[in-house]
Amino acid sequence: MPVQSLPIRDSAFHVRLLHQYLILLKNYPILTKSVTSGILSAMGNLLSQALEAKRNAKEGTPVKEIDISGPARFAFYGLLITGPVSHYFYQLMEVLMPTTVPYCMVKRLLLDRLIFAPAFLLLFFFVMNILEGKRWADFQSKVNSSYWSALKMNWKVWTPFQFININYVAIEFRVLFANMVALFWYAYLASARK
Repeated sequence: MPVQSLPIRDSAFHVRLLHQYLILLKNYPILTKSVTSGILSAMGNLLSQALEAKRNAKEGTPVKEIDISGPARFAFYGLLITGPVSHYFYQLMEVLMPTTVPYCMVKRLLLDRLIFAPAFLLLFFFVMNILEGKRWADFQSKVNSSYWSALKMNWKVWTPFQFININYVAIEFRVLFANMVALFWYAYLASARK
């Protein structure tokens, strides 16, 4: 007599959630990618604060409360900058370097790593400086002290993921794929900006 397995959870919820996301992605691609970017960026900042609190507790130093303005800034950045800019960058990359172009995989990676990543990181530092209400001198100081190390870390962390993303992930899912990696990347950036 065959044995029938019973699901531990109702997988229908996950399927419905994925189905709804795909519908939104098809009907409202930029808005869906922007909202997703905003949510995951805020979560990255919350993760950074949680890791910092855990580290402080372990070291016996005072643990600060969660600063809601941090996730709000990251959500704003993800919603208005990351989502739309990434969407259009990946679209442009497809036009400039279709898969029929010789060495397109390498060319795409070089475009992303040597042009887009440095500019996007600088934009991140600039927008966060404004959102934090800091002066131009603070921005210059932060760029001088943190930009190069953050860019080198970006190249180390993002290069393999972006190679996969821009060459093997379907274009409609590239922003989501990058957002999943960015969840942890923004946790690093939030720590690096301190």
